[in-house]
Amino acid sequence: MKAIILAAGYATRLYPLTLNQPKSLLPIEGSKTILDFIMEKLDTVDEVSEVLLVCNDKFYPNFSEWLDNRRSSFSGKPVRILNDGTLSLETRLGAIGDMQFAIEKDQIQEDIMVLAGDNFFTFDLNAYVRFFYEQDRDCILVQRLDSREELQRVGVVELDETGLVCSFEEKPANPKSDIGVFALYLYKKTTLGLIGEYLQEGGNPDAPSYFPEWLYRRNAIMAYFADGMI
Repeated sequence: MKAIILAAGYATRLYPLTLNQPKSLLPIEGSKTILDFIMEKLDTVDEVSEVLLVCNDKFYPNFSEWLDNRRSSFSGKPVRILNDGTLSLETRLGAIGDMQFAIEKDQIQEDIMVLAGDNFFTFDLNAYVRFFYEQDRDCILVQRLDSREELQRVGVVELDETGLVCSFEEKPANPKSDIGVFALYLYKKTTLGLIGEYLQEGGNPDAPSYFPEWLYRRNAIMAYFADGMI
């Protein structure tokens, strides 16, 4: 399994904090960044053979410096940075576009874990990966949310009694359930070709949840309830 960290956004809503620094490299505890915490979690997952970090051209030097510092202080999982070549919000590929970019650039032919590079979480990734292999299906990560406003900002799913996704709507005005989807996905290698198909059909390349919203009608997707902060 390869992990793909999507870190090519520009986080314009956080300006001026992110004018010259990507959101995932902002410190949240001392000098530790969101990306440092993500890597600590990934380093514990034996199934992950390598981490591919997709960034834009503007922040490529920032991520290169982070990686150099990481290599000098701690080995952990092998990490490679893939520069998608974009320089602005207007030319960005979008999260799903960057997934496809990584798959084509690295000619990936194995299962993948897809993570948003700016999401801090505390739950155990190993339990999620075990669930993925036990189910032998594509998986999404979910939690129950009390806030209607929060549900309107994420993907919302309905599940059957086994945890199979029955409906999926990204950022719904009227959520059909209290089960929110978060940006941490596990896809089987046999699913990777469908990402390109989704984009060729004109699917929205921006938010990563638009792909499983399209996918669940074609492939069975299981939901894993995370125990911890997302």
